[in-house]
Amino acid sequence: MTKPEIRAFFDEPTNTVSYLVWDPATKEGAVIDPVLDWDNRSGTADTAFADRILAAAAQEGVAIRHVLETHAHADHLTAAPYIKAKTGAPIGIGEHIREVQRIFRPVFDAQDLKPEGGDFDRLFKDGERFAIGSLEVEVIHTPGHTPACVAYRIGDDVFVGDTLFMHDYGTARADFPGGDARMLYRSIKRLLALPPETRLWMCHDYKAPGRDTYAWQSTVAEQRAHNPHVKDGITEEEFVAFRTTRDKDLAAPLLLLPSIQVNIRAGRFPEAEENGVRYLRVPVRAKNPAAVAPGA
Repeated sequence: MTKPEIRAFFDEPTNTVSYLVWDPATKEGAVIDPVLDWDNRSGTADTAFADRILAAAAQEGVAIRHVLETHAHADHLTAAPYIKAKTGAPIGIGEHIREVQRIFRPVFDAQDLKPEGGDFDRLFKDGERFAIGSLEVEVIHTPGHTPACVAYRIGDDVFVGDTLFMHDYGTARADFPGGDARMLYRSIKRLLALPPETRLWMCHDYKAPGRDTYAWQSTVAEQRAHNPHVKDGITEEEFVAFRTTRDKDLAAPLLLLPSIQVNIRAGRFPEAEENGVRYLRVPVRAKNPAAVAPGA
């Protein structure tokens, strides 16, 4: 079986790993979880990171045929539509993105959100297979972190999204709307039932205590032996209790609000207003109603 060529691109501001994956025989490839540069202080978007991926593809002679999202990210904005515009590659994600869109449509009053998958070109079912050149890709539905999470398996390589982190760090949170710690455990165990030598490619790394360098490639064997949250011997009930307790104290991701409302649109920003400016929404919550309506 032909093995894919893989190049990882690490975006340190968001601790995100994007991947350029291609078939060495046909030079057809895919980009997985591309990051859009975003300055949250100024509301400024740029494409320098995505341009690095496109430059690498050009250098290798790779024709990008797919842009693949593992889920609607809450910690970075996607550059998927930019790569699509540059290459013509359709944007794919798991079919359960519809559930995530239904959850967040009212949160952001996203009236322009298109129905049934919106701006995504392909909605993958669990177990669906498609080709990147001569490579066969299997889609594995891995709910728990979000309802729509999927992993992409190409032979002995699996791109796991946020379901797992490095084997010395742990697992994803499950407290976002639609998240479920029990489902996450079962999704992880499904991945860890793959052959021990299977390589697992992470979407994030935060440097586990005692490790000085970023890392994003693990194996099933390493996860089963060392992952502090789900290694062999940890039961589902133990994991659910741990994950539920831990998640209560986690802060919201810095880019949660801009990321979710852009990413559920497959990276499309809301249309510009009459003044030519595009605006993102910030839902306001008040512990004390007088804080936002002092005269009421």
